[in-house]
Formats: sequence, C-alpha cells, structure tokens
Amino acid sequence: MLKRGDVHVPISWDEALGIIADRIQGNPAGFAFYGSGQWTIPEGYAAQKFMKGGLANNHIDPNARLCMASAVTGFISTYGVDEPASCFDDLEHANVVILWGNNPAEMHPILFSRMIDRRARGEDLRIIDIGTRRTRTTGFADDYLEFRPQSDIAILNGILHLLVEDGTYDREFVERHVAFRREEDAPDLMGVATDFETFRAAMSEYTPERVQELSGVPAAKIRMLAGLFADRDLRITSLWCMGGNQHTRGTGVNRQIHAIHLLSGHWGRQGDGPQSLTGQPSACGTAREVGTLSHALPGGLLVANPEHRHHAEEIWNLPEGRINATPGAHTVEMWRRFSTAASEGGDIDTIWVQVTNPAQSLPNTKALFEPSRSIPGKFLIVSDVYPTATARAADLILPSAMWVEKNGMVGNSERRTQQWFKMVNPPGEARDDAWQVIAVARKLLDRGHLGMRDKDGRFLFH
Repeated sequence: MLKRGDVHVPISWDEALGIIADRIQGNPAGFAFYGSGQWTIPEGYAAQKFMKGGLANNHIDPNARLCMASAVTGFISTYGVDEPASCFDDLEHANVVILWGNNPAEMHPILFSRMIDRRARGEDLRIIDIGTRRTRTTGFADDYLEFRPQSDIAILNGILHLLVEDGTYDREFVERHVAFRREEDAPDLMGVATDFETFRAAMSEYTPERVQELSGVPAAKIRMLAGLFADRDLRITSLWCMGGNQHTRGTGVNRQIHAIHLLSGHWGRQGDGPQSLTGQPSACGTAREVGTLSHALPGGLLVANPEHRHHAEEIWNLPEGRINATPGAHTVEMWRRFSTAASEGGDIDTIWVQVTNPAQSLPNTKALFEPSRSIPGKFLIVSDVYPTATARAADLILPSAMWVEKNGMVGNSERRTQQWFKMVNPPGEARDDAWQVIAVARKLLDRGHLGMRDKDGRFLFH
C-alpha cells in the first residue's frame, strides 16, 4: 500500500518493488535497512547479503543494537568473543539462581518453568531476585533485594570486595585462568593489562556498609551474596536481561557479573556460570551470528578488517573490494540522520523497516522518528503483519508472512539454532521478508545494477 496524500492505497507487488528500486538507484548511499532479532536467520542473511554484498552499503542495523550492545561488549571485553559462558541446561543443575534485574516469570516463562518444575519435584533450588521493583518473579524468590536504580554496579563491586578482602576467591582458578585489565587510558574496548593489586585497590571502597549507602540493600545481604560465591561446593547460575543491559553503565554491569564468576571460580561447570538472556527469538542467531549490524559480517567478522572482508567476498563470490570498509550508521545514528534534513547532514533519505516497530520502540521518538514524517524527500518502507505505529506512518507498506506462514530458523541466547517449517499459507499476496528482499534485488538486476551480480556475472541470489 502506497501513501497518497493522507491515505494508503493498494498497489501491485511489481509497482512496490519498482518504487524501492527507484529509491535505491536515486541515492544508493542514502538507503538504509532496519531490522531486529525477530528476523529469521535466512531473512536477516538475505538483507545482510543484499546490503553489504550487493549495494556495498553498510547502513543496516537491528534493534538488537539497543538491547544487546551491553551484553555483546561485556562478552567481548571479558572473553575476547561474543559468546555466553553457560547454557540453559545449567538451570537443571544450579543450587542457586541469581536474577540480576530481570523478570523471567513473565518475560521468559518457559525458562522460568524449568526452575519451578525442579521445586515441584522436591529439588532444592534457591532463587534470589535482585531488582528495582517487585514483579511476578519476586513471589517465587527465596530472597528479594531491592536496590536504587543505577546502583546495581555497587552491589556487584561489593561482592568482589568481600571475595578479595576475605580471601575467599578461588586462588587456583584465578592464577590459572584470569587476567586483570583496566579501562583507564585504554585505546579500545579490551582495556590494558594490569594486576591483582590494582584490581583490589579499585574495589577497596565498596565495603558492605558503603554499598548499603549507595544501593539501599542491607549490608547483611551483600555479605550473604559474597558468602554464596565463596562456597565452591555450590553451583550458581546468574541470569540477566534488559535490567542489566539497558543501563547507563550496562557494559560495566555485564563485566562485573562475569568478574564475580571468574574470581570465585563459579565458571565452566554444570550449573555454574553467567548466562545473559535475550529478549528476541533470534537476536543472537540473526543479529550477532549473521552479523546484521552496521559494523559486522557473518560469523563474527568485521567490515573494518581487510582479511574479514576478503573472506566474506570469497564466500559470496564477489569482486574484490565490493564490501565497503567503513562501518555504516548504527541504530541511533541511522534514525537521527533520517530525521534530519539533508541540508543539515541528514544524508539517509530512505529506510526499509522489517520485523520491528521503531515508531514505538526507539528511544526519544520525538527526535529520532517523528521529524522524518514531515521532511520532504524522506521515504519510509515498512514490511509488517499488523498496522503498527510504524506501518501507519509509512510511505510504503509491504504485507509480510507471519512465522507460521513460512519456513525459518532462529538462534537463541545459548546459541542453539532451531528450525521450523511452514504450517499454513500466508493470506492474500503476503510474502515472507526474504522473498521481498530477493525480489528487490531481482528488480535491480533486471535494470542492470552491477552490484546484483557476483564476480562470475551470476545473480547475487542465484
């Protein structure tokens, strides 16, 4: 449906595909793609290959940028790779599960049922809920620690302080497996090498009493948490989600959760380790593993790395140099440039949105979304199933197929890939998102766009 005046009117698929091709050809550098962890793996892969392998344009990002950036940078800067240290089966073996600012009873009910089912079988499982407000999860918890917003990092530092000062950290594990690094004067995310004594000094002020002042959590509760981590006969699983990630110091919170498990040796055994939870079904499989991020390529590769670009070009059979070496605009920058006039630096004039609703979910929509709707020359394309706020604001709406109406795969928080098969046909002329992307690529190919051919002259999606 194409917006004419103030109303959307039906048009054919051929006309819709032609309009998108026109926008791309009119300003290829000003075209952007915005998706999410609700893309299936094939759909995200198609969008990724179309943008970076076909258009040589890195302006593609998912809303996972907003929800998972802290978890990703926490993993990378702790372990050197964006991979979780635990898996969901640990919930079957843990003696203690600590929930750092999340509400799995409502947000991850299947996972939470695995914990509650253990109790129903008579197994001993202690659940500790650490949050800023009571939730449905709190009613199942053995302990509830309520902290002032933004002070959870003080709680984490307080546990580290006690492990060090009481000498209850796992010395053997630390000596064998742990390196200490600091952020100050570091050239990049990975920090610079330091030593145990420098770390100890950094934690020295976080006594239980000081943490109580900062967080409102009683000092006795901080000692209780440190005592649990001091007991290596226990198996402790830490879970966190948006409470730890969407935070002014989200990367720091993630790092300190990892640090507690590493310092205490509660790492790498069944039921023992840190596990971040993901809110969308394929934020890990599609956003992170497929690399539908403005700086990334599939398989954890980076567009800024010449060897990584060369490897991706070999896999995709592209001419050397096709992949752009400059990272594209990340989510916030993408929408800022879309909601700014071209004369003021707003060089992105077209965004294609799939599987997300930025008019409702972006931070500060009054600055990042709404202005674009009144700036001449800005064009918003939305593929969706429902008349969302974004679809209602779109210039062009494409009818998508729901998950039961197509084949697909997702990759979840523990990197498990799950496949399913179409159960019913989509209604009317609705099409899955991968078909839509490939159909636009075919339209561009028919118009002679060289980027839609590989180095042997075949269609990019042959």
